Amino acid sequence: MEQTKHKGIYSTWQDKNNLLLTKSLTGKQSRFKEDTIDEDGTVYRVWDPTRSKLGAAIAKKLRYLPIRPGITVLYLGAANGYTPSFVSDILGEKGLLIALDHTAWVVRDLFLLTEKRSNMIALLEDARKPSQYAKKLPKVDCIYQDVAQRDQTEIFMKNADSLLKPRGYGILCIKARSIDVTKNPHEVYQTERSKLMKKFEIISMLNLNPYEKDHSFIICRKLK
Repeated sequence: MEQTKHKGIYSTWQDKNNLLLTKSLTGKQSRFKEDTIDEDGTVYRVWDPTRSKLGAAIAKKLRYLPIRPGITVLYLGAANGYTPSFVSDILGEKGLLIALDHTAWVVRDLFLLTEKRSNMIALLEDARKPSQYAKKLPKVDCIYQDVAQRDQTEIFMKNADSLLKPRGYGILCIKARSIDVTKNPHEVYQTERSKLMKKFEIISMLNLNPYEKDHSFIICRKLK
């Protein structure tokens, strides 16, 4: 088992496959029934990049990841919690993950995760309306967004205005077909990048093919 360049993320070779892993915060397999590896009493969870855009970006040699142990992350579009569970592992006991989604049955599943994960809370809220929940939450070090909507970049920027610390980081999974199905995905990515550059420094952009079709993974940092 080897620590990767990203703190809290590990790799190992198994049957000629290079696996990504995190140390299980709960010390066991999760409700997602992922494979696990027990090494010297520590349980590592295998992270499948075909089920996770963040996992896909790391598998594609992402250069820099602002998610690290001990910070506070707001996760917009947390869905059933698969990727958030790995983010929770990375953050560790001293970190905090705020997992937000607007669908009641999805948030029910997220609440089941929070029962086992002391560093994670679940919120049933509309990410388009941060004014309705911003006062309940602390300022965060990083916003991770996976919201497949036409106005996904604007949703991110609203939340960043309300909740992201100065010089805090943003991670966006831009789904081109959700924004404009008639345009070339590269053109869509550049348009969304231009919007972000008004308030953010673009650190990296990574195409997620072949794991995710027509997706760009953008990491940025708030200018002030």
